Amino acid sequence: MKNTTQPLRRALVAASILAGLMPWAGAQAQGAAAYPNKPVRIIVGFPAGTGPDIVARLLAQKLSEGWGNAGVIVDNKPGAGGLIAASEAARAAPDGYTLMLGETGQLSIAPSSYNKLPYDPAKDFVPVSQVVTSDFVLLVNPQKVPSRNVKEFVDWTKQQKGLFLATFGAGTPGHFGAFMFGDAVKLKPEPVHYKNTADALGGLFSGDVQGVFASVGLAAPNVKAGKLIALGSTGATRTNALPDVPTIKEQGYANLEFSSWFGIVAPAKTPPEIVAKLSADIVKAVQSPEGKAKMEEAGFRVTGTSSQDFARTIAADTVTWGKAVAATGFKAD
Repeated sequence: MKNTTQPLRRALVAASILAGLMPWAGAQAQGAAAYPNKPVRIIVGFPAGTGPDIVARLLAQKLSEGWGNAGVIVDNKPGAGGLIAASEAARAAPDGYTLMLGETGQLSIAPSSYNKLPYDPAKDFVPVSQVVTSDFVLLVNPQKVPSRNVKEFVDWTKQQKGLFLATFGAGTPGHFGAFMFGDAVKLKPEPVHYKNTADALGGLFSGDVQGVFASVGLAAPNVKAGKLIALGSTGATRTNALPDVPTIKEQGYANLEFSSWFGIVAPAKTPPEIVAKLSADIVKAVQSPEGKAKMEEAGFRVTGTSSQDFARTIAADTVTWGKAVAATGFKAD
């Protein structure tokens, strides 16, 4: 006689396990549907008024409109080129209520430029959505520098004691962008690192440095006010915020093209369903006519990508910027 006891027992065990999983799966789905039901915090590693801060606040406004009572809080944690903020965000609870507006320097450049990082971009974060990209603009003080285009600037600096370019911190895109510029124009720049954007612009106004690569969002107001002169932008095409400013490539330096991006990341192990909802809501917010217009008005190119696309961008740029960092020999502790 055939023994049916074992198959029956296995079937009962399987049914019991499935019954136990159903409430958990239901709770997970219900949790994602209810998310967010309290304020969401977006950590920004740079001071108020900087490019990342502007993007975070514009995004927070649009997300708050869609989330109603939950709301979004922007929490500035400046210092160490964004590393302080990234360290805090990496240690946050993976529940979707603490996010970071990350940028190229924190996520793609830092692994190559620092001997020791207090976080691992690849292991401690899950990409949610790339929000915008930002080109840079080479700025000079018209009271200190007579040049009005890149060639004039190159010729003028060759007559000086050196090419001193301000940066917003060691390890930032502007730092290595200065070296890229030097390679393109056959000059060796001396990067002068400042703690923040205000100090860097102060150095430009005082004449302590000859130029700075600033994000379009920061450069545009100063250029339009006549305080600073934009010699060229670093993108593949001209920026809508400064349409009269030619790209550096247009001016005969074909190898010089670089930009930065800002995007939302969450602590690793944040539930996939929450990441998916966040990504969808962010794309909807920045691709809306009003959201896109405000971002572009501030000098950014709207992207609004999926989590998977953002992950690929971070990985590819880690390789690209890694080569740039290696070429300079720079390493920070």
